[in-house]
Amino acid sequence: MAEPDELRFQNSEPRIHQTAKLKGVKLGRFAEVGERVILRDVTMGDFSYLERNSEGIYADIGKFCSIASNVRINALEHPMERVTTHKVSYRPNEFFRFQGVDFDFRARRQAKRVSIGHDVWIGHGAVIMPGISIGNGAVIGANAVVTKNVAPYMIVAGNPARVIRPRFSADIAERLMALAWWDWPATTIFDAISDIQSLSIEDFLVKWER
Repeated sequence: MAEPDELRFQNSEPRIHQTAKLKGVKLGRFAEVGERVILRDVTMGDFSYLERNSEGIYADIGKFCSIASNVRINALEHPMERVTTHKVSYRPNEFFRFQGVDFDFRARRQAKRVSIGHDVWIGHGAVIMPGISIGNGAVIGANAVVTKNVAPYMIVAGNPARVIRPRFSADIAERLMALAWWDWPATTIFDAISDIQSLSIEDFLVKWER
């Protein structure tokens, strides 16, 4: 006899530390936001989490992403083509009365959203630059500065970040993408946990591909 869901699962409400600051954020089930995290205009899927002191703006984060502490997602852009890169040119209201926010520059920033796929691991202190797309299953090394798009299941590191190696063979990566296990119901993932822990990636795929 199957266990009732309430006995198998923790509370699925997002867990947000009291010191975190969120504005215009949408969080999925079981999502976690750690201490002193700052997020603005960010969506984050089921089971994903950000550790302490991380920041993100104008970004879409998939499910089951593991984001370490001190990560910066969509690092702030400054207008280098202007006479000054200082924020006095786009947020003069912070210093002067009767001077408003430069909404054209804000729209320029908003248009460069960062897209992070499912099952992505971003290491401590990494910086993701504006407009970057990171594919499913990718791994971003600690302190990496990501200036180019990252393909699915690639491991990148360094400043600027470069491909170190694929996480899996191309065939395995394609099969994982097709499996899309991150979209399974929580009940199915619950049942698959022991296989995730014990089976090789090849044996797992053979068993769970349908």
